[in-house]
Amino acid sequence: MNDPLALDLRGTACPVNFIRARLALETLPPGGWLQIDLDGGEPEQMVAEGLRSEGHGVQLVPACGEGVRLLVQRDGG
Repeated sequence: MNDPLALDLRGTACPVNFIRARLALETLPPGGWLQIDLDGGEPEQMVAEGLRSEGHGVQLVPACGEGVRLLVQRDGG
């Protein structure tokens, strides 16, 4: 895997964080990776579940600092 595109959405409210994540994924080729930094709790849950429901692969990975990090593989890979 190449270095993923990174998106920092900490402090971004729902559903704006989900919309921004979707728009970023659209710029990637099928199978491409997106790293998303989010606040924990509802933002993490809503973005992860929403992207999974659209068929993307979503993994929670250890992050430095506050919040959580998702590693998302665009559907079609």
